Amino acid sequence: MTSFRARQKWRPSLSLVIFTVLALVAVLPLMGLFFFRLYDNQLIHQTQAELIAQSRVLAAIYAQEVQARLGNAIPLGATLPPEALPDPGDRLTPIRPALDLAGNDLLRRRPDALPAARPADPAYVAIGARLTPIIRETQKVTLAGFRILDPQGVVIAGRQEVGQSLAHIEEVATALRGQYSAALRIRMPDKPPPPIYSISRGVGVHVFSAMPVIVNDRVAGVIYTSRTPSNIFDHLYQERGKFLLAALAVVLATIAIGLVFSRTVTRPMRELVDRAVRIGRGDRDAFRALKHYGTRELAQLSDSFFDMAHQLSRRSDYIATFSAHLTHELKSPLTSIKGAAELLQDSLQSKSDALTRTEQKNFISNILGDVERLDAMSQRLRELARAESAPQNEQTQLAPVIDDLKSRFAARTITAGGCLERSIGMSGEKALIVLAHLADNAFRHNATQVQIEATAEASAIRMTVSNDGDPISDANRDKIFDAFFTTRRDSGGTGMGLAIAQAVMVSHGGSIRLLPSSRGTAFELQFPAV
Repeated sequence: MTSFRARQKWRPSLSLVIFTVLALVAVLPLMGLFFFRLYDNQLIHQTQAELIAQSRVLAAIYAQEVQARLGNAIPLGATLPPEALPDPGDRLTPIRPALDLAGNDLLRRRPDALPAARPADPAYVAIGARLTPIIRETQKVTLAGFRILDPQGVVIAGRQEVGQSLAHIEEVATALRGQYSAALRIRMPDKPPPPIYSISRGVGVHVFSAMPVIVNDRVAGVIYTSRTPSNIFDHLYQERGKFLLAALAVVLATIAIGLVFSRTVTRPMRELVDRAVRIGRGDRDAFRALKHYGTRELAQLSDSFFDMAHQLSRRSDYIATFSAHLTHELKSPLTSIKGAAELLQDSLQSKSDALTRTEQKNFISNILGDVERLDAMSQRLRELARAESAPQNEQTQLAPVIDDLKSRFAARTITAGGCLERSIGMSGEKALIVLAHLADNAFRHNATQVQIEATAEASAIRMTVSNDGDPISDANRDKIFDAFFTTRRDSGGTGMGLAIAQAVMVSHGGSIRLLPSSRGTAFELQFPAV
């Protein structure tokens, strides 16, 4: 019965497995989106940091050139506002990259240069000429675009737009007031990018950096630089080895998740379904434990299913055996009744008296006896049906049941002792049916008294019912609980009393068994305690 029960151990619940799988499936795309956004921003930060470093070097060179010409009355620009003045105690004043695709507005493409309101001062033109070779050599390596502006925003050095004004551009205007400024602007490529580039917003942007040149707390010019951030797909290709390893890890993780799901849910469920099909076909070998249960719920489901299937199989066998016995038991009295009735009918239809009056009385007496036997059998069948019905929160004390038992057999001696005040998980009517059948069998087998002794245990009431009647032979000890087995068929016994008693006890979670006894007969009953 217990060979197919699941071994008790910790198993993850089905809900936990499903939640974990779904969480991982939901997180993977989010991680991919977060990775692309984070990587785009990282490339933009890297580009801005490089432009800041390059601009700062050129700004230092530019400032030295301006300071060398202060004696020649070179004009300076706007005075720094108080909030823009550096703290004299600060030895380091780093500029942190702050551009962010999510937090910064993406501006339209950079406005074209405008004609200057007045040409640049010759001193600044000379400075621009000295810096031009430097920015061109730098541009060869960094691929950045450089514009060097005078204090009025006029380009004095650069590959293009020399002599034109950029003062109307937002980041340049901010730098001309003495504050560093940067912007993300839409980039206008020379040719349309491939469709896959639309995945990354960073591909179509341009980073602009405007670094003010400060001399004597006044703006002496602006280093205006620009560059397209590195393409994320170029980086992916350059780092393809690492990304292939990452992709392999994701694939292996997905396979692992699939294997876990298969082992904890799919395989046990398929095996259980296969067992159900085999049991439905009548394969008794299917009543075996599963190879693997996976989750706690599947283990519980398997136990419940096998319990149910085992009970149904046992009930099917019981019904088949019971039907065969019942047919046999009914055949004899029905045949007798039919034969007697036919003889009586023939006698009535015959012109001469074929049967004497004594014979007619005997036939009628046989018919009535068989009818009484059938009536007793039908009553026992009704009791058996009630005995096998599921209990509905039933309980009673044993003391009133014993009193009813003594009243039913008032002319007989029944003694009881022990723990009779504790409640049992059975109705008084059904408990009386069990004890009444035991007592009736005892007195029909020449017992003069019946002794009942009850003992309380942790979760049960153990009762011994013994008598001093005829003992049960060794050959019959294994048959006494079989339906329709009786040694007093001639005296009207139906052979269903002990079968009914056993059915009542089993259906309520109890048990009954025959005890070894050197004198008389003794039964041990175990009632579920409340």
